[in-house]
Amino acid sequence: MNAQEPYILVVDDEEDIRQLVCEILQDEGHSVKMAENGTIARELKKDSKPSLILLDIWMPDVDGISLLKEWAAEDDQLCPVIMMSGHASVESAVEATRLGAYDFLEKPLSLAKLLLTVERALEAGHLIKENAGLKQQLMLGVEPVGKSAVVERTKDQIKRLAQHDARVLFVGEAGVGKEMYARYLHNNSARREGPFVDVSVGSISPENSAVEFFGREDGGGKIYRGLLEQAHAGTLFLGDISGMDQETQTRLLSALESSSFLRVGGSESVRVDVRVMASTRISLEEEVGSGRFRRDLYYLLNVVTMEIQPLREHSEDVPGLLNYYVDHFVAQEKLPFRKFSMAAQNYLRNYSWPGNVRELKNLVQRLMILGTGDDIEQDEVKDALGSIAEEPMIAGAIPEFFNYPLKEAREHFEKAYLEYHFEKNSGSVAKLAAAIGMERTHLYRKLHALKIKL
Repeated sequence: MNAQEPYILVVDDEEDIRQLVCEILQDEGHSVKMAENGTIARELKKDSKPSLILLDIWMPDVDGISLLKEWAAEDDQLCPVIMMSGHASVESAVEATRLGAYDFLEKPLSLAKLLLTVERALEAGHLIKENAGLKQQLMLGVEPVGKSAVVERTKDQIKRLAQHDARVLFVGEAGVGKEMYARYLHNNSARREGPFVDVSVGSISPENSAVEFFGREDGGGKIYRGLLEQAHAGTLFLGDISGMDQETQTRLLSALESSSFLRVGGSESVRVDVRVMASTRISLEEEVGSGRFRRDLYYLLNVVTMEIQPLREHSEDVPGLLNYYVDHFVAQEKLPFRKFSMAAQNYLRNYSWPGNVRELKNLVQRLMILGTGDDIEQDEVKDALGSIAEEPMIAGAIPEFFNYPLKEAREHFEKAYLEYHFEKNSGSVAKLAAAIGMERTHLYRKLHALKIKL
């Protein structure tokens, strides 16, 4: 059987049951692989991804619940898993369901129930893949917004770059949309069907960076795949590359030169095929000169430099961006539709936009949440730009997150608070930490947890 052909993995230490289930499924036209214990099951799943797993709970080396927990933790696209047991407790069934098991079958197995459950699980797995494909297609349709000469010229340059696999360094101020342009390049390249994995390097604490990038293995065979493996056959975008610690710089240089690396705790070399793009908002030449960034890594990443212009350099795109983000928040967050008056649009075209497109997006969101009425007038825009920190409540309107449970509301407030101060401090994590009185390591973790792009 071809390693890439969809198959069902049957894991059970009882040979009679294992063989019986295999024959039944093969009679139904399915390809099947069998494993008599957890160790063999790990190897089979690692070598080629099954479309469905039938997993016994009680096995001699590792129980099925532990195996399910392990797989669910390391694989966010785990196929449906059906648990089987002849003497399982209610607690085991509840725990398996909590961990994401599709269903639970009791032994002795009912042939009719087995076939029905397998059919439904395969359909569910197919829908998950189909939805992921639709999401990928939606992302493929995304492109930078704007019709100015600046945006059109940048898009044309990126389309030419997309015909080659050279590494690209995106340079520009915080908030100009470097990740968006990197994704646009990926979507127009031969790697468009592969993953696009983006990471804000500055949000990863130095003590965790080796595992985050290169993954981890433990003695029991458990594997956590790092960012390089996750991006295999696709693109890895490293945002704010200047924030990478020296040790990770050295390991990344070696990995890019050889297209291989060792996971933390691993002994076997892992080979990957990844196009790496990176971005910076500060001068990497100065970082190299000061010794904070490796010269050889800089030259390896900077095969082509792509400079993304600040919004003030193509302010004619502001009205189009305002309309785009209004539609975005109506569709994605179900906010009431509001439109910017001509006077408000003209005022914003002449605004300096220190936070660039990110600031514009956040402004639109704030005005749609806090404002009332169909039109967003110039005075409302001035108030929002002049006193963002206070965010004056308009009579009868409160932020939507006031209606959320406390934990979720706190997360929304923290995200808005940190994004505001991040813009105010020109996109510098060091300045942000000082401004809000937070230790930088804790701040990295918080930014990472709230998925704030640096």
